Amino acid sequence: MLPSARPARSAKRLQLERRRGRVGLGLVAGLSVLAGMTDAIGLLALGDFVSFMSGNTTRLAVAISEADASMVLRLSAAVLGFVAGNALGVLLARASQRRAWPLLLVVTGLLGLAASWPGTTTLAPLLSAILAMGMLNAVVEQVNGLPIGLTYVTGALSRFGRGLGRWLLGERRAGWRVQLVPWAGMLLGAALGAWLQQRMGLQAMAGSAALACLLALLSGLIPRVWQRGYMPR
Repeated sequence: MLPSARPARSAKRLQLERRRGRVGLGLVAGLSVLAGMTDAIGLLALGDFVSFMSGNTTRLAVAISEADASMVLRLSAAVLGFVAGNALGVLLARASQRRAWPLLLVVTGLLGLAASWPGTTTLAPLLSAILAMGMLNAVVEQVNGLPIGLTYVTGALSRFGRGLGRWLLGERRAGWRVQLVPWAGMLLGAALGAWLQQRMGLQAMAGSAALACLLALLSGLIPRVWQRGYMPR
């Protein structure tokens, strides 16, 4: 190989990596909007978080201290449902050879079920939405080696804050700024979800289902090798 060919090939590889990172962050932004939107609708319409398990865990502890058996059972089911959703997401991701669209279509179906659940019970639609949010975390786990959280932003804010601290100390590590992408996406999505819920009630979850379906279609345009890099190994 000619010496001049090596820098050109390295520059091309770097450009491709940057493009893969931008596409990945675009997908993360869309998924975070979906998560924030669904969480806000669930909280307002059903009374519980569907993706923010830190909040549900704190509420579970309070319910235990107050000996509120019905709330203990409900919140325990919520936390276990979220764990089960994450596990099912990994299983489905592997079964589909790490393609995003089959997973997102299942998420679409679960959110549609939550939106259309008959009767006045809230536990069934709550668990359906929680399973969907758990599964959503298997769509993107990392982008160019950077860990990404989709349905929770405490970790993202923590990584951003630590990166900011290192930057103030003069360290110039890359990647910490991108942690604001899922936070901003969730904030925007929650505002949209709250607006929809005030007008449609629980049926606003159909908007989440529509967004999940759109993301499934868009994910099919992402090169397969890039998707394999985003999803859990």
